[in-house]
Amino acid sequence: MKLQKDIRYVGVNDHEIDLFEGQYVVPNGMAYNSYVILDEKIAVMDTVDRRFASEWLANLAAELNGRTPDYLVVQHMEPDHSGSISEFLRAYPSVTLVGNVKTFLILENFLGKNVAPNRLTVKDGDTLNLGKHSLTFVFAPMVHWPEVMVSYDAASKTLFSADAFGKFGALDAEEEWDCEARRYYIGIVGKYGNSVQILLKKAAALDIATICPLHGPVLFENLDYYLNLYDIWSSYRTESEGVCICYTSVYGHTKQAVELLENELRKNGCPKVAVHDLARTDMAEAVEDSFRYGKLVLASTTYNASVFPFMHDFVERLAEHNFQNKLVAVIENGSWAPMAAKVVTNLLSPCKNLTFLNPVTILSAMTEENRAQIADLAKQLCE
Repeated sequence: MKLQKDIRYVGVNDHEIDLFEGQYVVPNGMAYNSYVILDEKIAVMDTVDRRFASEWLANLAAELNGRTPDYLVVQHMEPDHSGSISEFLRAYPSVTLVGNVKTFLILENFLGKNVAPNRLTVKDGDTLNLGKHSLTFVFAPMVHWPEVMVSYDAASKTLFSADAFGKFGALDAEEEWDCEARRYYIGIVGKYGNSVQILLKKAAALDIATICPLHGPVLFENLDYYLNLYDIWSSYRTESEGVCICYTSVYGHTKQAVELLENELRKNGCPKVAVHDLARTDMAEAVEDSFRYGKLVLASTTYNASVFPFMHDFVERLAEHNFQNKLVAVIENGSWAPMAAKVVTNLLSPCKNLTFLNPVTILSAMTEENRAQIADLAKQLCE
């Protein structure tokens, strides 16, 4: 695939995968992106998952048309991007691997100390001249591994952005960018918002016309739109006005309370209500919506003097991903010793800038008093 005269796409689509990184459901597969810059010197930008090494090498050979690459730039050592380095070196043993000190430390962890005798170790801000194109390496540690760097080519105004601006889904699947990019970002990179903010500030100084990520489509148009979303996500601001409700229910009483709250929110004109039954939903979707909307309701039964296991897992995921800057309400249910509100609040104690509304406590089944409390809660959430 020709992206520009001298820049070609040589990546692959993966429709065999069901869980990315062993946990994220990917109904439309994944793309592992790789690029080649054809200049006086030839640079290959990252490899692909080793399961697709043969397909990738065939794509690369077709674009090389008999030439031999000079450099393999390793921007990220995660195996979905570095997994075919060994196969590449067998095909092109004279190539020079380009990376930073941490790149080669992790490379040796995966492949041993004797791999890739030809190495070029770069520092932040170093350049690699290819002819008409010259790559400037911009370090992006903890976006989302410590060795990550991105590469900028001023001649084509192209940013090779590593995992930044990636998304779930193969390139031959038509789907909205925002949803799968948001779920990808929050699940995989979301903990490291401060690191992303640093990278965005560095990127603001560059004249970027094209973004080439390691997953998802190449971005040519409306780059301000994508940059703005990344700024919102990485600064943990509210993207959309609305309420996310996440719940667990054993015998249906807590679910009834959630259904009542949802109806009351809609009656009060809430712009968006997203509801997740944590025992049945894709947990990553629930995490995504919790970050997307400004207000979160957690409704759970008490279970073994704690909260129901799915809720416990979910709240721990929120805390792990640096959940912050939200309004939170808790609905707890317990027949003799309701504990959910206390446990949930404690689990979220590491999170910054959370405002908690007074909890609603149900003792087994809802009463008229509970119905009034939920109606009042809906009004507070819609203010």
